[in-house]
Amino acid sequence: MRVAVGSDHAGYALKERVKAELQRLGHDVLDLGTDSAEVSVDYPDTSIAVGEKVSGGTADRGVVVCATGIGASIAANKVEGVRASVVTSEETARLTRADNDSNVLALGGKTAPSAEEAIRWLRVWLDTPFAGGRHKRRVNKIRDYEARSSRTP
Repeated sequence: MRVAVGSDHAGYALKERVKAELQRLGHDVLDLGTDSAEVSVDYPDTSIAVGEKVSGGTADRGVVVCATGIGASIAANKVEGVRASVVTSEETARLTRADNDSNVLALGGKTAPSAEEAIRWLRVWLDTPFAGGRHKRRVNKIRDYEARSSRTP
């Protein structure tokens, strides 16, 4: 699987851990920055870039990291076709895939209890398939709304 990753400066350390784990698991990683925790970077820049790679099919999934994961998920969700979810536990990681067919994972570099815990959430998110069924109808409603309301000419 090809996974695009991106972070701001507050999420840099966790993004690097996520990237290493993805590579260890055999995934192809597309790192869209940032390259350091030393220089301030705005989370919308990297989160939107990750979202565009997922939406455009260059990446199968994406992972975005900022201080809380909240801003990064909001930014990524502005890209048509992206369903980014902030994950705070193994249960939310499982449910966002099974119920919502999440294609972008958002993590908090300063709010995850530990990098190890965030990596466990990542693995659950990667391994959980979309359940379909009644959930497919709901995800399709989101897709239909996006298609109707798209501002892109």
